[in-house]
Amino acid sequence: MIASLGRRLLAELVGTALLVTVVLGSGIAAQELSPHDVGLQLLENSTATVFGLAVLILLFGPVSGAHLNPVVSAADWLLGRRAGTGLTGRDVAAYTVAQIVGAVCGAVLANAMFDLAPLQISEKVRASTGLWIGEIVATAGLIALIFALARRMRPAHSWEAAMWAGLNAVPAESAGTHPATRIHPGTLAVARRHDIALKPRTPRALDEVVRRGDIVITVCDRARGATRGPAPHPLVDRRPDQTGDRRGV
Repeated sequence: MIASLGRRLLAELVGTALLVTVVLGSGIAAQELSPHDVGLQLLENSTATVFGLAVLILLFGPVSGAHLNPVVSAADWLLGRRAGTGLTGRDVAAYTVAQIVGAVCGAVLANAMFDLAPLQISEKVRASTGLWIGEIVATAGLIALIFALARRMRPAHSWEAAMWAGLNAVPAESAGTHPATRIHPGTLAVARRHDIALKPRTPRALDEVVRRGDIVITVCDRARGATRGPAPHPLVDRRPDQTGDRRGV
């Protein structure tokens, strides 16, 4: 289920603020803990940033995609235009504003946490060819990571049911214990590219589909725990009755 724009913007604002706080805060702490070892400062700062970013992506990814960067939002819009997915131009503009505001708030928070003046103007010039190359590489890595995680989290149950129907004579249905309000447009686009007949119908709950004698196949631990009754065999959930036919659900 896609969150409202307001919730997504709040997630981007808070997520970006926390990311900037982690980056700046760990840098300030590294300078205080290792004042004479620049290499150790870099290690401390980068380690905190890596783990902090991973946590923030996992935390805010399901809500807003955890872009945390205007370039990532722009890439989502650009890559999604062909498949009809991703952000709209209006959403990208709103995301960018939320991210900028969040970054400013995160910098102020990091300074305040270490008893520094909340508002400061940097006196160190950061402009060189190597710096720009590093920024491009780091941003490209961030984009690749976020889209890889987003691809893994997209539901494919309906697509799998359609593939089963095309390869097997046993009828199959797709349902969920916590169904979304619609099938993701990206799933429909992928199905079309592979010539898989997948109708854009509303996902259904398991209780609306399952009948006595059906074979229920779960694809995640959450669905397994939400199904009723004692834990059955992972593939054959119930014995068919004497009059009904088996189906895959």
